[in-house]
Amino acid sequence: MTINFLDIPNDPDTRIIRQKQVMIENIPALIQKWAWEGIVAESAIFLDEDVDGITDEELFNKIIDNYDVGPDRRHTVTRNSGGYTFVNFNFTYL
Repeated sequence: MTINFLDIPNDPDTRIIRQKQVMIENIPALIQKWAWEGIVAESAIFLDEDVDGITDEELFNKIIDNYDVGPDRRHTVTRNSGGYTFVNFNFTYL
């Protein structure tokens, strides 16, 4: 099933390096690698309705179990951003 991730809100100063659509435990997601003001990181982006009822930590653990997350487990979660949930991780500072 292909989900339309074309309406994801983005900051005009953020440069998307690459992105791909994946399934994380049967939940459609878009993985983006991005750069912004000397920070390079990745985001797993979900439709809000697909992750409603899943806590932030449970959601991040699903990402850890199904995607390459580095040893630094710092992450941020932003919910209800235009209908999407963003989980940011793998931060690198230039």
